[in-house]
Amino acid sequence: MSAPRLESEATRLVLGIETSCDDTSVAVLERGTLLRAHLIAAQDVHKIYGGVVPELASRAHLELLPRLFERALAEARVAPSDLTAIAVTCAPGLVGSLVVGVAFAKALGLGLAIPVVGVNHIEAHLHAAALERGPSPEPAVALVVSGGHSELVEVSGFRRYRWLGCTRDDAAGEAYDKVAKLLGLGFPGGPLIDALAERGRPDAFAFPRPMLESRDLDFSFSGLKTAVAQALGPHGAPPHSERLLTDVAASFQAAVVDTLVGKTMAAVAATGARAVNLGGGVACNRELRRRLEAACAARGVVLRVPSPRLCADNAAMIALVGAWQLEGGVKPDPELDAAASLEDSGLPVIAADAS
Repeated sequence: MSAPRLESEATRLVLGIETSCDDTSVAVLERGTLLRAHLIAAQDVHKIYGGVVPELASRAHLELLPRLFERALAEARVAPSDLTAIAVTCAPGLVGSLVVGVAFAKALGLGLAIPVVGVNHIEAHLHAAALERGPSPEPAVALVVSGGHSELVEVSGFRRYRWLGCTRDDAAGEAYDKVAKLLGLGFPGGPLIDALAERGRPDAFAFPRPMLESRDLDFSFSGLKTAVAQALGPHGAPPHSERLLTDVAASFQAAVVDTLVGKTMAAVAATGARAVNLGGGVACNRELRRRLEAACAARGVVLRVPSPRLCADNAAMIALVGAWQLEGGVKPDPELDAAASLEDSGLPVIAADAS
């Protein structure tokens, strides 16, 4: 992967900050390779509501971020004055959560007189595997799947991207959470359904594979969620039997994985990609990993999957991409602000059509 060589003073010790949704994360990265510290704090308060409550997420970031910053510096064995730059997630995400991280980074950067750069965390997911696996073959197809995103992107190098497809409604992770709620399970739903699916029959219910036969590379999971709701209708409200839970979970997961793998391999065929880079919280799904590994092996392409800690929203990948930006000549923006949507971010990170 043609990423910048990190030789400037600014990239020597980069602090990463991630607060795009409900995880607060801080990392200290040395020269883009040595992770001196990496902390992630989950916000358990959302479990009782069955989903992320934006106002509560913002308040939790306000409480957690200063403490995580202090702990990260202690773990890295550095002082604030040792930091040479700050990279912070500024888009996309929950705007209140993003504002907390951006404001903290800008204030800290001003106090330490070091540069602050904004990072789009979708771009960071494209490169998260590089922290553990080094440079990626090019071109690559990146599949980013999380609670808010299902994206396919062609990656020809750092900041050389072509948007291939995205979800038209629910993201894959969002569908997992909604189906988990229908089944009377907790939040987040992905790990719970993945565990149940291991004991169920993937052919017990004939759920649709949305848009799998379409000529484009977009996704749609809203109809699949509706199909699950209709299948559960005759069985009444939760709690359900163990057999019904495991069979619905397995059949639903099979539909999601079939769709994600099918679209990803279609993207590989269309682009001639030499690698598939997987990222986002749903990348932790065991069946998705197994199926993608088999499909990539059959086609002779490399599958690059970060460890689970680097699949979720995390500050390590933010620090990495921030360091690459600084080395590549990106100038810190004193007017840096948060943007909730990818389209409104104003960042030249993903071209809609670079052909």
